[in-house]
Amino acid sequence: MNDRMKPPVVAIQQDVPVAREVTQAKLDRRAAASALIKPRDIYTIADRLEEQAQRYAERPLLIYGEQRFSYAEVDARANQVAHAALARGLKAGDVCALALENRPEFFFAWFGLVKLGVVVAFINTQVSGRPLVHALETTGASAVLVGEECLANFVATEGLPALPLWLVPDEEKPAERALLEHADCRFAVEVAQASRLAVSRELRAGLTAETPTLLIFTSGTTGLPKAARYSHMRWMCSGDVMVVTLDVTPQDVFYCCLPLYHGAAATSVTSTALKGGAAIVVRRRFSVREFWSDVRRNGITVCQYIGEICRYLLNLPEAPNDREHSLRAMLGAGLTLDSWQRWVERFGEVQIFEGWGSTESNANLVNVDNRVGSCGRVPYWEKTNLRLVRYDIESDSHPRDEQGFYQLCQPGEVGEAIGFIVDHPDIGGGRFEGYTSAEATEKKILRDVFQKGDAYWSSGDLLRYDEDGYCYFVDRIGDTFRWKSENVSTLEVSDALSDYPGLELINIYGVQVPGQEGRAGMAAVLMQEGQRFDPDSFYALTEARLPRYAAPVFVRVSKAADLTSTFKLRKVDLQRQGYSPTAFEDPLYVRDDSAGTYQPYSREVLASIGLQPFGESHG
Repeated sequence: MNDRMKPPVVAIQQDVPVAREVTQAKLDRRAAASALIKPRDIYTIADRLEEQAQRYAERPLLIYGEQRFSYAEVDARANQVAHAALARGLKAGDVCALALENRPEFFFAWFGLVKLGVVVAFINTQVSGRPLVHALETTGASAVLVGEECLANFVATEGLPALPLWLVPDEEKPAERALLEHADCRFAVEVAQASRLAVSRELRAGLTAETPTLLIFTSGTTGLPKAARYSHMRWMCSGDVMVVTLDVTPQDVFYCCLPLYHGAAATSVTSTALKGGAAIVVRRRFSVREFWSDVRRNGITVCQYIGEICRYLLNLPEAPNDREHSLRAMLGAGLTLDSWQRWVERFGEVQIFEGWGSTESNANLVNVDNRVGSCGRVPYWEKTNLRLVRYDIESDSHPRDEQGFYQLCQPGEVGEAIGFIVDHPDIGGGRFEGYTSAEATEKKILRDVFQKGDAYWSSGDLLRYDEDGYCYFVDRIGDTFRWKSENVSTLEVSDALSDYPGLELINIYGVQVPGQEGRAGMAAVLMQEGQRFDPDSFYALTEARLPRYAAPVFVRVSKAADLTSTFKLRKVDLQRQGYSPTAFEDPLYVRDDSAGTYQPYSREVLASIGLQPFGESHG
């Protein structure tokens, strides 16, 4: 990408790159931890929970407001759910859907079902209608544990599979009495009356570590989400690896403020805390205003983040006690270079473990060197199953060499990240566990990549790496677009403009323009409360930071952020609406280089720059 697309940042002393062998030693430690559990081990999440409940019996595992639940208490509550579900006929191999918001009952239900060997399907608490029907059908669930707070979504949905809805009461968000008639309220009574002693381990006898235990929906940007399989081994290995990465001890306190039905909170945070004997502060929903008070009040030491969360927190007014907190480490993805530097300057030397991967990925990266802006490092490519291969955005294909094989990227080149699929009965790392849909699984596999018969997982993510092996996320395939015969990264454009005065959020995407090749850049901006969008100064910023081909042609000033529940900016609907002024009520502006500003949308302004209205065919 053009250097002008990179935003100026306040200089932070970036040390000379860590020696490759030092980084590799850290990665080797992670690799050793990831191999502790073998695919055919007779060992499950339930076994780990019961072991830790004995080891750390009276230590806190869950903290929810003023409530505290010890390891032993969480285990006992899970036992009650297990006994009640067993009495209802659930058994090993069955699938039970779980639709609850972040609260202790989520863990009790989840771990209770795991004790029976039941596969748990996490359901997005905000979906209803077709997406909800799709979720239940694709998981093959035979029952649903539904929180009272989510019951309305089920009642409002037509065409649901004929599944029993076992209600989990919620004193904080009670449902209307009429809604309760649609759920089985007796299950909660049965749980309360059930034994707190463990169910027989024979109920899950024979289940190996490679057996699927979770179905977690991917937060894809196109089509309906896919249910990714997650094995016991993979879940526990995540904790084993992060414990040695973060040097976790029982004195650590994790912060769980992302939705538990999403992979990050349910896997990384929970598995790591459980393995390390640490506590988890559970928040119902992320709150900008309560974040730092939660950290200080509970002595939180480790937080999982999404890039947008950090940006929200940086938008808070500065306070004298910004650096007075217990947070020592953060792990997550999506933290931009600019936000990273501003975060450290403002809140102190918090170690940031920026990573790259996904719910279903068989390869990943994590920045163990605290290298600002990088999502990880590959000191020696022969020691990883990750590869970067050349990708042609214009033709949506991978260029081939003379033998018909894929081509590896060189330093500085942008390419797709792919992971070699390991298929060995005694090796867990590098496996691609796939989705409930065989067709969806096959679509994510690239075959005959570097030699006949090999197979690689296709990430759909564009990355690049530098001469020192540090990797940097560029964009999702489909988000990067071509305009004026140039490739434009939506991520780099948003980074370049993210410090526009008064800006809360910015979302960059490409929209189709009749009669034009490629896509024109469009920005949806959300201003902070009390701030207004100024087209002149925004134009001036684009001129200073971006080459003209990358500057947004259209700007939509949104009244509210259009976010997914995991804080990822939703682009599909925005792209579909394009720059049609009839598709939304938000103010719309068009870039006018001759006037040096963004003009309010009109057909006349559009014609003056040689473009047609959205959706009209080229004459």
